[in-house]
This record gives sequence, structure tokens and C-alpha cells, in this order.
Amino acid sequence: MRRISIQGSKFSGLEGQEAGSNCRSIDVVIVNAAEVSRSYYKGDYDAKAKQLPTCWSANTQIPAPEVPEDQRQSGRCIDCTQNVRGSGSGSGRACTFHQRLAVVEEHALDTVYQLQVPASSIFGKERGRGTMPLQAYAKFLSGHGTPSLAVVTRISFDEGSPVPKLFFYPQRPLEENELEKVRFMVDHDDTLGAIAFSIDPRMSTRGSPFAEAEGFDINSLG
Repeated sequence: MRRISIQGSKFSGLEGQEAGSNCRSIDVVIVNAAEVSRSYYKGDYDAKAKQLPTCWSANTQIPAPEVPEDQRQSGRCIDCTQNVRGSGSGSGRACTFHQRLAVVEEHALDTVYQLQVPASSIFGKERGRGTMPLQAYAKFLSGHGTPSLAVVTRISFDEGSPVPKLFFYPQRPLEENELEKVRFMVDHDDTLGAIAFSIDPRMSTRGSPFAEAEGFDINSLG
């Protein structure tokens, strides 16, 4: 599985990218996406240790069936004490949201990457041109009757954020020959694998690409 990392507020993991390059924005097509999901880690998360979560949910509603009984924090996510603001660092939640996207680069439409988007990049409002979080971007495209797979999207970092935070903005519509290639990739095995549920865990192959979360529902863009 090809994955795009956003550690250190720079993109890495792209084929042909020079090691150590300071890549601050990428132009991609969002081909497909999982539902918003959750994961909770007891204690400090160690990315280098490839730590598995204590509890997780594929749909932000109930813990996944694979979560062992002695690790489940609650029967429903909405009732969980780890879902309360302040249960994590600062005013955040201990159980965090994330969403997996399957994307292809503008110049390589048949090569799929997984991009996992953190909660700070999913929710919120646009503060100015080029500052849309993911769901605000989904709403923007939906309002213009445009599916995400029909446009090149620029994904860039919030320069003022101390942690990696992404913004989304449309760059151009795809040409007809490009759109034909992208349509073929929507249900490609690599695409479905990039958004598939796994105990890793972060999550689902079902539902709207920008599904119901935090009280509002945005139509599918794919």
C-alpha cells in the first residue's frame, strides 16, 4: 500500500520524490474515501512502535466488532468518556477522528495513495481562500454539483498550525480523457485497499466519502 505521510507538516512517500524534500502542497484527485472513523490509544501513542489502538470505531457510532471486550470503552461512541472534550490533551478528545482518502497525483492518475486525514483537517470552517477543511471542501463541491473525482485538488498545510493540519482547494476541472482514467480507478483494488477497514485500524469501505459526522451530513462527492 502506497501511503502519503504528513509528519513534520510536509508530504512524503510519493514516488519520484527526493528524500528530505520539503513538500508543502500536492495536487491530487480524490478518487474515493472511507467514512469518518475513530481510534483511542491508552497512554501516549508511539508511531514508531506501530502501536495498535485500545478501542476503535469504523463509523463513529459503536466500537468495531474486532475490539476485545476488555478494551471497549463504551457500548456507544456518543456515551463514551473518551469522547468528551478535555479527555485528551488540552481541550481535545482522547478518542480522535480520522478519515482515509484514496488519491492519485495529477500526473499519475493510475497510481493510488492512501492519505489519512486527522480530525483537525476534517472539521471546521473556511477562514479565507484556500483554507477549507475536508468537510467544508466537500460541502463546497457539492454545492457546485461537482464530484471530487472531477477536479484536481490542491492539499496544503496550515502554516500557522503547530501540528500537521491540511487545507483543500480546487485547482482545475479534469479533461475528459483524464476523467475517464479516474472513473476507472474508483473501484480499483488499490483504491478499495486504500480506504479499507483494518485493525490498524482507520477504517471503512462503506458509506459516503464525506459521511455524517458531528451533526451534519454532506452528500457523496464520488
